[in-house]
Amino acid sequence: MKLAIVRQTYNPNGGAERFVSRALNVLAQDTELDGTLIARQWEDAAGWQTLTVNPPFRNRLSRELGFAEAAAAQFDGFDIVQSHERIPGATIFRAGDGVHATWLEQYSRILSPLARWAQSLSRYHRYILHAEAQMFTHPQLRKVICNSKMVRDDIARRFALPEDKLTVIYNGVDTAHFSPDVRAFSQRDALGIARTAPVLAYVGSGFSRKGVATALRAIVPHPDVWLLIAGRDKHARKFEKLAATLGVASRVRFLGPVADVRQVYGTADALILPTLYDPFPNVCVEALACGLPLLTSHGCGAAEWIAEGVNGWVRDALDSQGYQQAIGEWLNGREQGVNYSAAARATAEPYTLDRMAKELQALYRDLLR
Repeated sequence: MKLAIVRQTYNPNGGAERFVSRALNVLAQDTELDGTLIARQWEDAAGWQTLTVNPPFRNRLSRELGFAEAAAAQFDGFDIVQSHERIPGATIFRAGDGVHATWLEQYSRILSPLARWAQSLSRYHRYILHAEAQMFTHPQLRKVICNSKMVRDDIARRFALPEDKLTVIYNGVDTAHFSPDVRAFSQRDALGIARTAPVLAYVGSGFSRKGVATALRAIVPHPDVWLLIAGRDKHARKFEKLAATLGVASRVRFLGPVADVRQVYGTADALILPTLYDPFPNVCVEALACGLPLLTSHGCGAAEWIAEGVNGWVRDALDSQGYQQAIGEWLNGREQGVNYSAAARATAEPYTLDRMAKELQALYRDLLR
């Protein structure tokens, strides 16, 4: 079976890229699958067949359009094409980025009226919306892999796809690599954080859309709580200034990109991700596997795994007071001996890489019947 997996570029901090890497590594062990990655560029592609498709481009619109056309020209050479980009003509689309219209609606909540107007006129966004609609209605499309029920239901509602075309396959995680044993990687001493201090971690790029401002405001009334912010953002300085304005800078550490994210999980006691829209971030399943309860938003697919006050809390992405209240509940629970760590670990434990691989393999074989 000749399988192509399509993803344009590799970002070592990107959740979709980590999913593709994990899927390829696991699927490479299946001798009946002949897998090829179609991409512009990809780091650490050793062990996989890679078909490089890298047409020139002038801007992000020509980048997306050029890659889509060049990649689609290769599709006839494969039995199954699983695209992680919005390219009409693939057999399978993995909706790892969710629905673009929903993303635009949620992101507009933090934009000025002028910025919202500019967004509505963007040729790039218009192209993505058009490509998405074409892809979901293309006769070659046989299955859409969603990484959350939230995304599945949104696609069904917006594009009237039948139920049998949509399937949910949650992100798999290496439960041995990401486990409560990451405590051994704690950086508390190096960061000047007391070993008993409650520590929240934020992991991800795109600070504005993923809620760093809300996370900073959430710790204001809790003077013992620290916040670690791991990830790259070109506007990081703006958030450092906000931390100073809020009077929490002494309890916040901006770490930048972290090569081994287990150091962050091992230092923290919980993960906070008040994201505007995130179909199902890998950081959530990784953190839960490490025993970190999760504070996240209704716009995050991982919210469907959360039992309020058991393994986490869910609030609106912009509800700083709601997160302040949730942190208060978390702190009280810690004092009372509630084992949030065990509940978090138990939540993620079934979602292994092996489970994800078997679900993908079963899907491919079903399509080839």
